[in-house]
Amino acid sequence: MTRRRVVLIAGLFAVTAALGCARAPSEQVVVYTSVDQVFAEPVLLAFEQLSGINVRAVYDTEETKSTGVLNRLLAESQHPRADVFWSGDPIRPQILITRGLVAPYEPAAAEGIPAAFRAMDGTWTGFSARARVILVNTELVPEDERPDSIRNYLEPRWKDRTAIANPAYGTTTTHIAALFEAWGDEEGRAFLTGLRENGVRVAASNGEVKRLVAAGEVAWGVVDTDDAAVAVESGAPVAVIFPDDGDLGTLVIPTVAVRIAESPNPGPAEALMDYLVSAEVERALAEAACRQMPLRAGVPTPQNVLSVAEIDAMEVDYPTLGDAVERLHPGFMAWAEGTGGP
Repeated sequence: MTRRRVVLIAGLFAVTAALGCARAPSEQVVVYTSVDQVFAEPVLLAFEQLSGINVRAVYDTEETKSTGVLNRLLAESQHPRADVFWSGDPIRPQILITRGLVAPYEPAAAEGIPAAFRAMDGTWTGFSARARVILVNTELVPEDERPDSIRNYLEPRWKDRTAIANPAYGTTTTHIAALFEAWGDEEGRAFLTGLRENGVRVAASNGEVKRLVAAGEVAWGVVDTDDAAVAVESGAPVAVIFPDDGDLGTLVIPTVAVRIAESPNPGPAEALMDYLVSAEVERALAEAACRQMPLRAGVPTPQNVLSVAEIDAMEVDYPTLGDAVERLHPGFMAWAEGTGGP
């Protein structure tokens, strides 16, 4: 077990010790999650120790990231085995909600989470988040020349000097779909065309964009805050900029918890939901290596981690965004393969 995981587990135990004493496991809850195991597992272990409820977790692999457990939930819809889905983004839970596979539940512990990040009908609740930020190599870009918007990708001065992760996958899909929703399809398509024409390098992942910027192979690129935190804490010559995107603000991507309809363990499922969305877990995930941003104001964070309340967050209707991702994704795939576009 790595030192970071030990620290996270210890921190969660310390925070939750005042809430109750651990009991021998007598009940169980099954959670499927697309959150990286190294970050999710300590949280689930702390809940298990606190509640006495045995946690059985199913994680996505790197090969099926964010889709493996979703496909499993869909395949098991007639006979659910999972009680809770803890998603690394708000998009995939919407697929389950649309298909009637989610049981509404409003965790009492969600108090303080802004209304924009939870459903009025209790079908989903967001908590710790990532944001889409610009990572700049400070040795290549003077402070007074640094970009402040994703639109800067199209400026001639940056031709062949920037990178973006493949928009057919991961959080880049969500980001570009959000821009299509904000700008309209015509401007969205023009933006993708402009990326090609300005020589923007298409990387395999946000992690690859981070590496390219840190190594000075490109001047800047857009990544998630967890990738940016890795670069900053490694001592790389980088700076992090929260983009305004023409007054749209910075896209925030919360993690989301939903309760699976007709699941085998509804009581333990609700207990786990309450725990996941708590301020204590938001604090623990801010202090973990993933450096996730609390959605609540006032949650203590390390010096280099902001809460969402401290930034200009983009206004997003996440259920509508989920529909947009489904609609646009085939076109994003075609664009990435050079065979067409959305």
